[in-house]
This record gives sequence, structure tokens and C-alpha cells, in this order.
Amino acid sequence: MKRILTPFAIAALALSLAACGSDSDDNDESNLVSSGKLTVCSEVPYPPFEIEDPDSPSGYTGFDMDIVQYIADEMDLELSVVPTSFTAIDGASALNASQCDLAASAITINDDRKPNMEFSDGYFTSAQTLLVPEGSPVKELADLEGKKIGVQSSTTGETYANENATGADIVAFEGDSKMFQALKAKTVDALLQDIGPNRVHQDDGGFVIVEEYDGAEEYGFAMKKGNTELVEDVNEALQEMRDSGEYDTVYAKYFD
Repeated sequence: MKRILTPFAIAALALSLAACGSDSDDNDESNLVSSGKLTVCSEVPYPPFEIEDPDSPSGYTGFDMDIVQYIADEMDLELSVVPTSFTAIDGASALNASQCDLAASAITINDDRKPNMEFSDGYFTSAQTLLVPEGSPVKELADLEGKKIGVQSSTTGETYANENATGADIVAFEGDSKMFQALKAKTVDALLQDIGPNRVHQDDGGFVIVEEYDGAEEYGFAMKKGNTELVEDVNEALQEMRDSGEYDTVYAKYFD
């Protein structure tokens, strides 16, 4: 028998459905610090991964930034980039303080960081390298005995230098730009860091990579511990980017 709803019952049902829809919308973005936005912490600039670009909607381009822009678009969100020190990213303090949803800053996935943050699937394989001025007598790490080597604070480059450049004076900087200025000013004799930025400096002229070290590193995007829903969304977008061929296009733009 067909049941006839009274006007009161219809109104109640409509309110109930509206409430359910509201809950669903809230749940869709409950894993974000700001509704309608994918807020990303990044230590900028760090070419070719993070490059200041006033013509970009987010203010930044670069390998990392182009990928997170794709992820934001796939999630139908606006990308908002928050300049953040790498120390705050590495220790997860920026994520834990809800300053951002995701950290994108050429972050190596490693066992030291995993207890403090969630990681996306890896999206880039890197290596540590040694950069010196052209004509430098430094040809390998052993040549830095008694000399100064620049590294970035809280990075795998700093860790590698501490473990392997035992005879050198290790000088830590907040970012690549300050490190490179020190190398140009000859206040340090070499830089030890990821191949990406060192390759940019080499390509610009006057500097050369003399060593590349074993032990490939995989970069991942970092998220607050326990935010597995966002991790799943990011991984899904990364897979879509690979499947569509867009990842290869972005990679070729910065590395080929």
C-alpha cells in the first residue's frame, strides 16, 4: 500500500535530508585547516622545487608547487602557500599547529620523520651532491679537511655531512639562498645538499657538482599524523597525475 506523507512529514523529511547533506559537506573538508583551500607549508624559494612567481595564482611555481597545484585542482580546492622554515616542517610543528594541511618542500621520506607525520606516496627520487666553485681544489668530500662546508638545517644533507665530512667545519643555514650566497662570498668552500638546487646553481654557471653520493632519497608530501583521509586524497590525485601523463610533462619542464 502506498504511504501518503502529510505536509508536516514532508517538511520534516526535507529538514532531515538537508541536515544529512550539511554533515556530508562538513566531513568532506573536516580534514582541512581552512574550508575550500589546500593550505601548503613550504620553505621558499628552493629552485627548482619552489620558485617565487607573481604570475602564478598561488605566487609560486616549481616542481613541488606545480604538483600540489594539480592536487588542489583535483580536490576542487584553492591552493594557498604559507612560507615556512624547514625546521618547522621537519619537526612537524607547523602541521601540528594547524598552520597548513600539507608540507611540500623536497622532504625526504625517512624513518626519523615517519613517527611525527604522515607521508604521501613518493613522487621524486633525489641524491646528495657536493657543489664547489669552478677551479676549486676540492674534488671530493675528503678534500674539505679543515675547510668549511655549507648545509641546510634539519635536512638529510646536514645529516650526511655530520656522518661523513668529519674533518670539515660544518656550517648550517636556514635555506638554499643563504647557503649559496655564502658560497659565492667564499665564506664556505662547498655546499652539500640535494641534487635539484645544486644542479640549478651549476646550470647557472660558475659552479660545478664534483660528487654525487649513493643512497637515493624519495621525496613525499607530509601531512599531520592521523590525517589518513587527506593522505588518501593526495595519493589518488598523484596517481591520476601519473596516469594522465601530466606528471611527465611537469618533470620534463624542470629536469629535462
